[in-house]
Amino acid sequence: MTSPEEFARLQSAMSRAVKAHWKAFLFEGILLVILGIAALILPPLASLAITIFLGWMFLISGIGGLVVTFWARNMPGFWWSLISAALAVLAGMVLLARPMQAVLTLTIVLGAYFLAEGVATIMYALEHRRELTGRWSWLLISGLVDIVISFLVITGLPSSAEWAIGILVGINLLFGGATLIGISLAARNSNT
Repeated sequence: MTSPEEFARLQSAMSRAVKAHWKAFLFEGILLVILGIAALILPPLASLAITIFLGWMFLISGIGGLVVTFWARNMPGFWWSLISAALAVLAGMVLLARPMQAVLTLTIVLGAYFLAEGVATIMYALEHRRELTGRWSWLLISGLVDIVISFLVITGLPSSAEWAIGILVGINLLFGGATLIGISLAARNSNT
């Protein structure tokens, strides 16, 4: 358990680190905003790029997993590690071999994820409304928004596959970049 004094020291050290590197955070924030705007302008291209990126990530991590699994083949769970790594390689190859079809599949998964996330968030909000008085309604709204997004994505298939991933990632990049820009400018102007 962290004591209040340790927490204060840690928070102060983090503030100094952010202030020392505020330009890096500003640069990253600007880059994310630019990528987010690009994804919002060209969502089909962004969706395809994300699918290809995921394909390479699965392929590289799967190959790495195979190497490590064979290197440590005497460890318990060898076969499970081998299956996991092989599945990652297979998923990467499928995503890279048929990226347009993979965009549709990823969109279906994304719609299902938003539906499950929305239901879980609503249940969390309802279960914690006594502890989170005044704030539980924000969780409820967030869950409802997730369900609406899921509905729009799933009912719009297959045409929603063209825009859903690109738009949602674009929004995420835009808000993430704006947050980093805000943090960097606040750190630059802080007295810490």
